[in-house]
Amino acid sequence: MAVTEALSLFGDRWVLLVVREAALGVRRFTDLQQTTGAPRTVLADRLRRLVAAGVLEQREYVLPGARPRPEYVLTPAGRDLLPVLAAFSDWAARHLADDRPPDVTYRHAGCGGHVGAHLVCDCGAEITPGDQLVASVLREGAR
Repeated sequence: MAVTEALSLFGDRWVLLVVREAALGVRRFTDLQQTTGAPRTVLADRLRRLVAAGVLEQREYVLPGARPRPEYVLTPAGRDLLPVLAAFSDWAARHLADDRPPDVTYRHAGCGGHVGAHLVCDCGAEITPGDQLVASVLREGAR
């Protein structure tokens, strides 16, 4: 059920683009609309969903002479999605590669090295998808 719930929240392109842009420091509606290309109504809906899910926090900001407006900041739950974005980026680089450089790369602030997503067992072994990775599913009726 957890994967189904996550996919219902993150299952369209706009949601993860909004999370990516928020991680890059884009916080205001008009800036998010410009960087994602999302239509206003779609963006407003996705922002509401992400705030309701606890992925983004809505805060107010005020420009001189203007009314208060919301900005959107990643919560700890939102920051926990960065490995998912890094995994998508790595996958796209491997499987959708063309002559264009990736639009976003993830790097370690300490050394500048590439940061990617890896599967690591509790025993410490790094696992590749074709290397003895087994998924167990608890079906709804089996509970």
